[in-house]
Amino acid sequence: MKRIPEGRVATYGIIATELKGSVRAARAVGRALAVNPMPVVIPCHRVVCSDGRVGGYSKGIARKIELLTAEGIEIEDGKVKNLEKVLFRF
Repeated sequence: MKRIPEGRVATYGIIATELKGSVRAARAVGRALAVNPMPVVIPCHRVVCSDGRVGGYSKGIARKIELLTAEGIEIEDGKVKNLEKVLFRF
């Protein structure tokens, strides 16, 4: 997660593919991020669903949206606007 730059997002599937070579591990990535002990230091707020939904966050979805918005990510109706434009691929 630390490699995802401020103002960009990656999906659970992108991270799963980077770590395990398969998007099929995306749920495992989500479960691991759910117990991240340092959610701002390890910026798991920059990880979203493949369809642009912001997904969950241990500090609450409102806080995740707040953090993403502060980084310049536009959120509309719980989804990242212009996902392809802000998507980070490793």
